[in-house]
Amino acid sequence: MSVKVERDASVATLWLDRPDRGNALGAELVDAISLAFDEAVETGARLIVLRGAGKHFCTGLDLGDLDTISDGDLALRILRIELLLQKVHGAPVTTMAIGNGRIFGAGADLFAACDHRVAQEEARFSFPGPAFGLVLGTARLAGLVGNSRARALLLKGEPIDAPAALAMGFATAIGTADEVVPAAVRDAERLDPMTVSMLHARSRQADDDGDLAALARSMARPGLVQRVKDYRAKMLASR
Repeated sequence: MSVKVERDASVATLWLDRPDRGNALGAELVDAISLAFDEAVETGARLIVLRGAGKHFCTGLDLGDLDTISDGDLALRILRIELLLQKVHGAPVTTMAIGNGRIFGAGADLFAACDHRVAQEEARFSFPGPAFGLVLGTARLAGLVGNSRARALLLKGEPIDAPAALAMGFATAIGTADEVVPAAVRDAERLDPMTVSMLHARSRQADDDGDLAALARSMARPGLVQRVKDYRAKMLASR
C-alpha cells in the first residue's frame, strides 16, 4: 500500500508511504490518498494528519515515466492532483500537514491545502511548476502569504526554509507531531463537521475554482511533457 493509515480515536494519520520515490505524487499514490481521506471522514475522524514516510514529506509530481507518457496522460495526472488538493482544502474536518525534508511542487501544494501546516526544522519548500509552464495552487498560496509573496515564490522557484515559511504564513508552526497534534485535536472537536464544511466552503471555493481554471489554461498549451523534460535537464545540468 502506498498510504499507511494510523487511527487514534478521532485522529486519522495518513502516511504517504513511497519513501523510495520521495513520496512523489504518481497516479497510484494520489488515488490512495484520496480513498484513505474519504474513509477517514466517513468513519468519524475529526482531525486528518498528512505525513511523509522517510526523509521527505513529498517531493512533488512523480516523473518516473516521463519518457513514455503523453501530454494528455500527464495533464490528467496533474488534474487529479488538483482535485485531491480541493478535497483536502474543502474537507468537512480539520486537516494538518506535518512536513519534513523536501516539500516541493505538488507536495508544497498539498501542504498548503491543510488548515494546520507544521514544518519540521529541516523542512524546505519550493514551487518549481512555473518554470515549465504549470500553474498549480496559486490562488491557495496567495491566500496564505499574499499576492506579492506568492508571485516571488513562484517566479524565483528557490527553496525556503522552515523559519521563512513560518514568517510569511505559509507554515503555521514549527515543531513535531507530539507538540502540535493534541491542541489541534481539541480545537477540531469543538466544531461539528457540517460547521467546518460550511466555513471551508464559504472561504475557499473561489480559490479552488480559480486554481482549477488557471491549471486548465496552463496545461492546454502544447508541449507539456517536453517543457518538463527541458526543466529536468536544466536542473540536472546545474547540479
